[in-house]
Order: sequence, then structure tokens, then C-alpha cells
Amino acid sequence: MAVNREAYLQLKKELDVEGVTLVAVSKTKPFEEILELYNLGHRDFGENYVQEMAEKAKQLPQDIRWHFIGHLQTNKVKLIVSFVQLIQSVDSLKLLLEINKQAQKVNRVVDCLMQVHIAQEETKFGLDENELIELMKEFESKGMQNVRICGLMGMASFTDDMNKVRKEFQNLKRLFDRLTTHDSRLTTLSMGMTSDYRIAIEDGSNMVRIGSLIFGERN
Repeated sequence: MAVNREAYLQLKKELDVEGVTLVAVSKTKPFEEILELYNLGHRDFGENYVQEMAEKAKQLPQDIRWHFIGHLQTNKVKLIVSFVQLIQSVDSLKLLLEINKQAQKVNRVVDCLMQVHIAQEETKFGLDENELIELMKEFESKGMQNVRICGLMGMASFTDDMNKVRKEFQNLKRLFDRLTTHDSRLTTLSMGMTSDYRIAIEDGSNMVRIGSLIFGERN
């Protein structure tokens, strides 16, 4: 299955008008398909698995901006910290401390999004509102010099009920707005995937993570 060029170019045009960053979710996709998209000018790619992302980063062009969007275990941070552009799925203080520690070793400041649990499903990872507020306070008090928190990420419920999805996005946007009134460094709100990105954008998302629309269904 090759890249759906027509769908990609149409999507890119649509998102550029809205000022929304497109992260092409390339997990399980071969190097050739990532290169095909790269050759169309795309640079932001999202991966879910640490080893897979590290392998791809070694073999593909150096100016690709890699986004880690899966659940990240603390013992795997060291494998991606030297090159990752944005870790979108920080869901604990322990993980944030580890990212800071490993980033210090390679003399980098790593951008991170806090993952907020907005879906009704138990399987989704993320912080609830109180945990997020607490984590932000801890972040400030511990003076982590090698991590920059620059926004929030959320995944809506996997459902055909778009009203439910919209409510979940609106809740995250409200929380984001509340935090940005106190902290102007928070600029990124990552929400929306192939099935719901239009709703996410209507509700304030400025970064979407899209895979199957571009690459076809996952292998």
C-alpha cells in the first residue's frame, strides 16, 4: 500500500489554511512510504513504538521531526531522547523526571506535551485534571532545565457518537485555555485523528495526528 498522495496534498492544503500542524502517523509503515511523503515536503512523523522509531531515525533523513505519540516507558526514554522532536504522551512525574535526566546527558532540551485522559474508555492513558495541575506544580518546583512543557495532548473515545467526541475535545480545550491564562509557554493542543480531526480543529486543536488517511490501514 503506497502513500495516498492525493489525500495527503488535499489534507495538507486544508490544514495549512487553518494553521494546524499535521503529524503523519507512520507506525508500522516501511521506510519507502515515509520517504515518499518526505519527498513531498513533509517533515513531522509520529511513531508509537520506541525501537521502531529509533531504527527509522537512524536510516531516514536527519531533518525529519519525530513525534513520539505512544505510551512511553521510563526505561526506554534513553533510546529516543537524543533526536525526538516532541514527546506527546507524558503522563507521570516519574516519566518527566526521566526525560529531564536523559536529556541532560545529551545536552538537549526536549519538548513535551502532557497527555490528558479525556476518553470514557479505561484503556486510554493520561492524567486527569487534578493530576495534571499537580504535575505542573511539581515541574515548576523541581526546576527541570532539560524539559519544556509546551502543551497538552488528548485522544477522544473510539466511537461513532461524534457528539460525545466533541464534548471530550471541548473539555480538553477548556482545560488548555485555563492553563494558558497562567502560562504563555503552552502553545500546542494536539487532538484529532483520521476519524475526528475536523471536529478537533473546530474545537481548537492546532496539531492533528493522522495515519490511515495518508498511509491506508495499518499493517
